[in-house]
Amino acid sequence: MANRLKMAKVHAIIGLLEQGWSYRRIGRELGVDRDTVARYDRLRQNRSKPAIVATGSEVSEGSNAAIPTVGSSSILEGLVFPEPSGRPPGRPSHCKPFSDIIKKKLDEGLSAQRIWQDLAGEIGYTGSYSSVKRFVRRLGSTIPLPFRRMECEPGQEGQVDFGFGAWVIENGKRRRPHILRITLSHSRKSYSEPIWRQTTENFIRALENAFRAFGGVPKTLVIDNLKAAVKDADWFDPDLNPKVVAFARHYGTVILPTKPYMPRHKGKIEGGVKYVKNNALKGRIFSSLFEQKQFLIKWERDVADTRIHGTTKKQVRRVFEEVERRALQPLPAQPFPFYHEGKRNVHRDGHVEVAKGYYSVPPEYLGREVWVRWDSRLVRAFNSQFEQIAVHPRVAPGKFNTSRAHLSDRKISAVERGAEYMLRKIIGIGTEASLWAKAMLDTRGIEGVRVLQGFIHLAKKYPAPAINQASRIALNARMFRLRPLRELLKRHFSQQELEFTDTHPIIRPLSEYQEMISVSFKIQNERSEHEPTP
Repeated sequence: MANRLKMAKVHAIIGLLEQGWSYRRIGRELGVDRDTVARYDRLRQNRSKPAIVATGSEVSEGSNAAIPTVGSSSILEGLVFPEPSGRPPGRPSHCKPFSDIIKKKLDEGLSAQRIWQDLAGEIGYTGSYSSVKRFVRRLGSTIPLPFRRMECEPGQEGQVDFGFGAWVIENGKRRRPHILRITLSHSRKSYSEPIWRQTTENFIRALENAFRAFGGVPKTLVIDNLKAAVKDADWFDPDLNPKVVAFARHYGTVILPTKPYMPRHKGKIEGGVKYVKNNALKGRIFSSLFEQKQFLIKWERDVADTRIHGTTKKQVRRVFEEVERRALQPLPAQPFPFYHEGKRNVHRDGHVEVAKGYYSVPPEYLGREVWVRWDSRLVRAFNSQFEQIAVHPRVAPGKFNTSRAHLSDRKISAVERGAEYMLRKIIGIGTEASLWAKAMLDTRGIEGVRVLQGFIHLAKKYPAPAINQASRIALNARMFRLRPLRELLKRHFSQQELEFTDTHPIIRPLSEYQEMISVSFKIQNERSEHEPTP
């Protein structure tokens, strides 16, 4: 079975590589092997021009194919490498004869380092400390170590979490919003925003507001496993919402969900949410969500930014302004184009319905399902491989947007193709027909386009010489209507049908018919003479 990585994790690996993280650090953060990270780094350095792929698709570890950067995507197919085989058992541990002593010392709460020192000093143990440490680890009774504090470089990390806000009483209804708070890990500069629901759109828009308040974007975002961003929580291979992945690519950041039920992995923001609840909002009631948002903006500026942080022992605003602001990544020129998406059936007329408007897709998708994404400006359609098959500007409800490329040639009338197209076809009938058609079009203007269409249909019923002869007569008479032209052709063929000829290879001479009649009468008379009289 191949070890497979989801595209979200591939984007995270490539993004962190481009930010200068080491293989060991990326492997520890994302739960992948360092060799895998190194392999993707080699592929990144030798990548070819990337192709577009669907967000959320899966790739496999261990290939020499092109891989995506943070701002683009590529299809990684068949990148498979075998699972490592089991190692043969090694030689017995030097600690095995002393297992009872080691277990006893572990029960006393001694560390592996202390146990090795006691064994060497009291019993004459000659093995290494590493041997004792491995033996202790196999016993599964290691002494719990203190948590390691992770301090970050300026602009490196932001931590995000939700908490409950203050009550809002609006129109007699009492509601309590959520508070999204993002804290920059180096300076502890924060941004807080109340929202009614933890939807993906609210999550993305609140993050955008935070980036614009900071004036830049941190390189990584550590988030909780909230449903708005994480479809499937998994410490080693989380499945992120495709919109959130696209948002991260747009802003050049990498989103790293924490381990489920492990709040200490984002300890800075855990304390920050409590700080907002207890200091800013406790005991307060607001009349609207907007009022609470404005209050939090002022509180962040006047209170949270001016405090001396308990851990850094420095003022938050000063560290942010002097150190971290310039280390943040620049904001993109445009906000993230938030889109909606969903499946649509292609109607019999070759269109799909999106927000009450209708948009064409190629004719080969008639009656099939396609995936559609739309925002305030564009509608995009994708096939089952998530390849873009159509893109349209938005239209008003009830309107159609049909691309000429999506119409079959058999469904495009001559009128739609235009007069030039029909004049080129008439040239094939003959010179006189072409001269009449051009003169008629000059005389009658736009209404003559349909006359041209009817003129072309005459070629299916009458031969080209007859049409050219009728066209010459009509042109000389300056007759530019189709009905008289049809009458000329009908009269010409009616006269040809009434004309007789005396000689033809299949017509017998009249003398033969006269001889046949005479012979017939003679035979009949002879039969009458021999018949008995009654």
